[in-house]
Amino acid sequence: MILKGKTEGIRPGQFVEIAIPGLFLRRPISVSDIHGDELAIIYKVVGQGTDRMTAMQAGEELAILTGLGNGYDLSLCGNEALLIGGGVGVPPLIYAAKKLREMGKKVRVVMGFNTKDEVFGEEAFIALGCETTVCTMDGSSGIKGVVTDVIEKPAPYYYACGPLPMIKAILRTIGTNGQISMEERMGCGVGICVGCTIETKDGFKRVCKEGPVFSADRIKI
Repeated sequence: MILKGKTEGIRPGQFVEIAIPGLFLRRPISVSDIHGDELAIIYKVVGQGTDRMTAMQAGEELAILTGLGNGYDLSLCGNEALLIGGGVGVPPLIYAAKKLREMGKKVRVVMGFNTKDEVFGEEAFIALGCETTVCTMDGSSGIKGVVTDVIEKPAPYYYACGPLPMIKAILRTIGTNGQISMEERMGCGVGICVGCTIETKDGFKRVCKEGPVFSADRIKI
């Protein structure tokens, strides 16, 4: 979906909050790309809110909060970066790859999905000049296995986003030399309701405010 709105200063890893007519809570969705005053989002239909979004027509006006959360710091990776995405954690990495390539960085992408029917984003990364590897649990596309099966160690500095089991595997097998975007159910999206709080090595932090991106060495699993 393409949205028009305030895009200045939005960093990879940040998200928007979209008000869905008739529903109380806004829907938080990460930004997957930006072109001028247009921002792209990729989402999976998992509930009433995202289901209603699929029926929206071009030209409809929506109330959107942009530039929310703490994004990736792309200055920390040196000349090479590894992007690790799982399922719906892939979209913010597309924008991260774009900005890293604009900075002249070499980028390798490893993505994990359950089956080939869930695979997306590969063409976008390849178009950006990224070395891209797809893994599926059932082997129906790419390499059979999970992302940590194909990442050589020691791995370069990484940026990751995906489900908690994938995050735990990354921390255990690859290490903490990177940044991770944490997934958590959000209520307000701006840090008021404290509903998305997680425990870190620095105490309790709000994913929507202090996150969603955290330094991997501060995540407590």
